[in-house]
Amino acid sequence: MAIILGIESSCDDTSAAVIKDGILLSNIIANQSVHEFYGGVIPELASRAHQQNIIPVVSMAIKKAEIEKNEISAIAFTRGPGLMGSLLVGVSFAKGFAKALNIPMVEVNHLQGHILAHFVDEKDKKNPHPEFPFLCLLVSGGHTQLVVVNDYLNFEIIGKTVDDAAGEAFDKCAKVMGLPYPGGPVVDRLAKEGNPDAFAFAHPVVGGLDYSFSGLKTSFLYFLRDRIAENPDFIEKNRADLCASLQNSIIRILLKNLIKASEQTKIKEIAISGGVSANSGLRSAVADEGKRRGWNVYLPQLKFTTDNAAMIAITGYFKYLNSQTCGYDVSPMARM
Repeated sequence: MAIILGIESSCDDTSAAVIKDGILLSNIIANQSVHEFYGGVIPELASRAHQQNIIPVVSMAIKKAEIEKNEISAIAFTRGPGLMGSLLVGVSFAKGFAKALNIPMVEVNHLQGHILAHFVDEKDKKNPHPEFPFLCLLVSGGHTQLVVVNDYLNFEIIGKTVDDAAGEAFDKCAKVMGLPYPGGPVVDRLAKEGNPDAFAFAHPVVGGLDYSFSGLKTSFLYFLRDRIAENPDFIEKNRADLCASLQNSIIRILLKNLIKASEQTKIKEIAISGGVSANSGLRSAVADEGKRRGWNVYLPQLKFTTDNAAMIAITGYFKYLNSQTCGYDVSPMARM
């Protein structure tokens, strides 16, 4: 029997989860609404909030899991990538907790956690799992990658963004339109009311299976600049169509390389993960493409798309079973 306590503190959400033999017993998340006022995450405020939240969040996770602290086999924590101040809080707590109980520590790459969220099972149901090897499109605010997953702990990145991530493109374009933070979910909601073919934006082309979104952002910005010069109310009158067209452009860019990667690798087990995998347009587009191409498509539950400790705990569980623990000298890494 293995009981893993997972800690996630890479950005602005403090989360703790307990997994027992691969089954999720609890997953507690404390959000930070303070950043909405600033239109983005303020690292110093995020780290302070983590310090306030981490002890009550962990206590609640353990209580909800109906276990005792001395039953925990190991503590898994996000080592990176992420905000250094936020990571420091989680790593420091993990060290103290592990030292006090004399249990091993397991470091987890945040991005691997997003991918392995597909293997979280719950007490009342077993979720569908991709078969190995599978191809995963990892899309978040800071990362966009195409990853071949050969095993629980064997990952091969075959494509990545050369500049901005898809999630960043959503949020920054939303900010230009005056939408509240975080902008991605707002764009998704408004896009349902608009015409995805109303406007066209640049689709940057880079080599191989890599992505680029900086050109799309620039195209969107210049398009609005020119239209606003003609009509100051352009955004207000066309907000839904702008959101739908922006979302359509990002999805088409993402799908183009996902299709190419599937053809090159001959892999038809297709998964998406990361915060942007909650986008309803992307989920529908991947599912529809899967039907046309004979893919087995795996869409994560919405509660496992954003940053959460369940994905850290399940990754830590597989690493613990493989004896991949770390020492107390481990330090957080903003980039991994």
